[in-house]
Amino acid sequence: MKVLPDFSPFRSAFSGTGPRVGVVMSHGFTGSPHSVRPWAEHLAEAGFAVNLPLLPGHGTTWQDMATRSWREWHRAVDDAYLEMASECDYVFAAGLSMGGTLALRIAATRPVAGTIVVNPGMVLDDPRAVVVAALKYVVKSTPAIANDILKPDQDEGAYARTPVAAAHQLKKMYKDTAGILPRITAPVRVFRSTVDKVVSNASLQFLQSRVQAPVEISYLDNSYHVATLDNDAPAIFAGTVDFMNKRLGDLASGDRSLDRDKANDQA
Repeated sequence: MKVLPDFSPFRSAFSGTGPRVGVVMSHGFTGSPHSVRPWAEHLAEAGFAVNLPLLPGHGTTWQDMATRSWREWHRAVDDAYLEMASECDYVFAAGLSMGGTLALRIAATRPVAGTIVVNPGMVLDDPRAVVVAALKYVVKSTPAIANDILKPDQDEGAYARTPVAAAHQLKKMYKDTAGILPRITAPVRVFRSTVDKVVSNASLQFLQSRVQAPVEISYLDNSYHVATLDNDAPAIFAGTVDFMNKRLGDLASGDRSLDRDKANDQA
């Protein structure tokens, strides 16, 4: 039975024990919080505080999205981070696809304890990307590549059309993010589908070449791009909790990378 997409943001307070730990999360390009809501709910049930915003121009119409800039998307996630940071001792960043890119931006610009990304985008492989800046004045939208999910009866809640102007914004965000990836100092956990019709392996290879912090990769053999709604979702959820708990243990035992990040953020 197909579940109707829920476009609303998700927010949950910390309910665990020990240090207060939060996670700021992001959905992907043209998508909605629905695509990562089960992930967010799992983390909330594990006791972590969670803040998952609806990105500007999403959950409305593709025409609305065409008027938005990538800096608005980043600002929404950054504001969610600042809310988490005001309430928590440690904050992790997490995201799917373009949401993974936004999570990496947070990791490069704010003190995070670690980053968890699922099929993150860093490279636009579409040959039209070369001329997208001009193309947006000629073609307003193109058919979307949505619901790239192996598991039946799943709907990520993405637009049926991709606004070309928004694709140009995505390209600009990728370019800007590429320049700051070396600033990431906290460990990164990547979940990568072996079959993905949306984001190619070029994005993972680029991430590995630019991020100097430890990068741990788990491959997903039974899921497509929207793996957080797919067959490997339980492994992603459990792996996220394991990664976070291990990282918290490392910090408790003397890993000072987060302190260095805080110092850099205040400089």
